[in-house]
Amino acid sequence: MTRPHVRVTSLVVGAALVLAFAALYVAGHPGGRSPELGPTALAAAPAPARQATGRPARPAGRVAPSVVSPTWVATYAARTGIPARALTAYADASLRAPCPLGWTTLAAIGWVESGHGSVDGQPIGADGRTVSPILGPVLDGRGKVAAVPAAGGGWARATGPMQFLDSTWAQWGSDGDGDGVADPQDLDDAAYAAARYLCASGQDLSTGPGWDAAIRSYNHSDAYVRAVFAAASTYAER
Repeated sequence: MTRPHVRVTSLVVGAALVLAFAALYVAGHPGGRSPELGPTALAAAPAPARQATGRPARPAGRVAPSVVSPTWVATYAARTGIPARALTAYADASLRAPCPLGWTTLAAIGWVESGHGSVDGQPIGADGRTVSPILGPVLDGRGKVAAVPAAGGGWARATGPMQFLDSTWAQWGSDGDGDGVADPQDLDDAAYAAARYLCASGQDLSTGPGWDAAIRSYNHSDAYVRAVFAAASTYAER
């Protein structure tokens, strides 16, 4: 299967994360511990329903309410520094995932891939999207990026805050917020798609070897796994 995420090699924030958190990495995945903080930590009352954004390009449809407590979101956003809007998306996706999957893992992937959507200097909006699309580098094989042909010719590039290739989104694209659109630029949708993709690996993410294998299915890179592990461990310890 085409790997959906290759941006870590060119993403400055991802490289900085590896250096800043390197001391937290437990060598020996497989055989090490899992950084997961389980979904039970998210047990909470439903939040008020999100409001439709009114964007002309997006059809008006039902918007599912968040299943995460606003109080929990405020508490952990303050503890971790994750923007509340992004944390809501990760936590919702964790609770709706088809397998036991901690929000910390999804948040760590979101940080490494796009700084929770802020890599281009723009925060995630109230609708879960950035003002301008998030685009990864052109995957033409130059420098440290892989060569990935696009279906319509030319070279592919990953898109959105969780950095999906079009070919992977075609299989795993998800409508995480119930607005009737599966959009890789929408963090609600992208986080839920990432959760489904990780669960499809068939691994037990509560174990070190299982967690390692699941993250490698997302991006088969030692540096990537170390970066995600370091971020997830940091979030789990807050």
